[in-house]
Amino acid sequence: MKVILLGELRGKGGEGDVVDVAQGYAENYLFPKRIALPATRGNLKQLEERRHNIEKREAERIANAEATKAALEGKVVTVDAKIGEEGQLFGSVTSAQIADAIKDQLGIEIDRKRLTRGASIKTAGRHKVEVNLYREINAFVGVQVGPETVAEVVAEAEEPAAEEAAPEAEATEETAE
Repeated sequence: MKVILLGELRGKGGEGDVVDVAQGYAENYLFPKRIALPATRGNLKQLEERRHNIEKREAERIANAEATKAALEGKVVTVDAKIGEEGQLFGSVTSAQIADAIKDQLGIEIDRKRLTRGASIKTAGRHKVEVNLYREINAFVGVQVGPETVAEVVAEAEEPAAEEAAPEAEATEETAE
């Protein structure tokens, strides 16, 4: 079934595009949520009349996405997480945590659904996360989980153990005298 998109539909197209979708998908999801209209003769004629406005909005969205890409590209944000021995996290870093870190540290609001991660982030260190800004415009952001190196994490975990052992050593020296 041919439909006219009223907004961006991930994987299908953007505003004003005429795409072919399954009839059930159109009738049960796209039409009730006002994401698309049926591609009738009248709707296609209205689309042609609105084409200039759509192109203007599209150019504006692309410019905004390019500006955001320039602001994000190559930046590194730090996410605090509980880190166990050998740099393993208790749980994983979520998209919401990354989006919040970008907002707090860089001042750019990103929808968590636009973050693309290859796999769950379950280890300390630096990871690369892709941000889908608009259609094919993507930026890559570095996400630093915990301290800069895993050695620092292991050292932090060992410090309390070394401090606990030191008073015991002093006590045994005093009793030996």
